[in-house]
Amino acid sequence: MPTVLGQNQYGKAETRVVRVTRDGPVHRIRDLNVSVALSGAMDDVHLSGSNARVLPTDTTKNTVFAFAKEYGIAAPEDFAMRLARHFVTGQESIRTARIRVDEYAWDRIATPGPGEHSFVRRGRETRTAQVTFDGAGGRWQVLSGLKGLTVMNTTDSEFHGYVKDRYTTLPETRDRILATEVNACWRHAWDGGGDSHGNSHGSGGRDGAAPPDWDGSWERTRGHLLAAFAETYSLSLQQTLYAMGSRAVEHGPGIDEIRLSLPNKHHFLADLEPFGLDNDNEVYYAADRPYGLIEATVLRDGAEAAVPQDLTNLP
Repeated sequence: MPTVLGQNQYGKAETRVVRVTRDGPVHRIRDLNVSVALSGAMDDVHLSGSNARVLPTDTTKNTVFAFAKEYGIAAPEDFAMRLARHFVTGQESIRTARIRVDEYAWDRIATPGPGEHSFVRRGRETRTAQVTFDGAGGRWQVLSGLKGLTVMNTTDSEFHGYVKDRYTTLPETRDRILATEVNACWRHAWDGGGDSHGNSHGSGGRDGAAPPDWDGSWERTRGHLLAAFAETYSLSLQQTLYAMGSRAVEHGPGIDEIRLSLPNKHHFLADLEPFGLDNDNEVYYAADRPYGLIEATVLRDGAEAAVPQDLTNLP
């Protein structure tokens, strides 16, 4: 039977680029993992093998390195926007560009003397960004996020009153450890205002609206997520998730939507009775798997959902 070509894209995945900015003896690092996906008038290469409209993926890799040198890296979102605009406006066959960025953070190692050039890889979460530019509509979609942010409350968490059937063995608890690994992706309301060219940083719409301060916005949102986790007396991880998402949206006027994926890092009381010892919520064993997985989207009232439901495989 005849077949029809559906949605398609191509690009170079996971280009690791480290940009060192040397300001005299003081150095700064941005360490990124960049993936480029391009789509547009690409039927011929699939149907006939013609590469006449194909920009080689090796070229996209080279562009990442060249742009890191020419323009520096102010923020992952900013760098992704610059790349996306370049590919869409620079090639007639490319109509949409999606750029994903993971950023790996480094902390400065304090050393005596004037030099500040020693760093240690930060053992915390990974910052994420995904920028999509639609050349036809001149619109941007900017998703910021983080993954692998491990948090724990050692009290102020309960779990009881749930449905029970013949297979239920989990005891109810009025005091438990609540631990999770926060994976979050939030969508900015800013879309560039329809300007396909933007200003020197790939931003600014027809109405001249400037993009957010990406670094500042990310740090504030991360802070709100942590504060809501710490300050919520939890009767369920679902309740905590909603409190975290609500705080991020309510305190982030430029954020319309946030998607959270929270695996429940179960901590169970260790049975010390065989040793003649009491365990008054002091000794736990951390279960690796299986684990509960709680996921939900929190939206600003009136906003429409656009963040993918599966954060492990953003489309």
